[in-house]
Amino acid sequence: MAAFVLPVQIRWSDLDPNFHLRHSVYYDWGALCRVEFLNRYNLTPVMMQQLKFGPIVFREECIFRKEILLGDHVSINLELFQSKKDYSKWTIRHIIMKNPETEAALLTVDGAWLDTVKRKLARPPEEVVHVFSQMPLNKEFKWNP
Repeated sequence: MAAFVLPVQIRWSDLDPNFHLRHSVYYDWGALCRVEFLNRYNLTPVMMQQLKFGPIVFREECIFRKEILLGDHVSINLELFQSKKDYSKWTIRHIIMKNPETEAALLTVDGAWLDTVKRKLARPPEEVVHVFSQMPLNKEFKWNP
């Protein structure tokens, strides 16, 4: 599986009063990266509406290592860190890099799939399984029971 890395742009509105990146922007970039990955494999919001399925996040945690400043060159990756074999529950890890050799943050997201009609967690349809099976695996990846 090929690496998935997304370059991101820092906007003036992304900065806090200390002139470094606001903490919430890291989470926004994680969501952007996940959606871009799904879109690349044609699991678009329209497709998810048709399937009546969507992702749901249980937990997001960001560990901040180095500050990001306006003018830094930043990218974010996406790797599957752990998952049930049917991809019904999963953990995705993002590494946010700057300039490009410095790890600025580590973002970890635990999630699952929601049947949007029943409003309950459910096994994902085959289209979702196909896309998640294309996701790059973290070097510490493990299957969960």
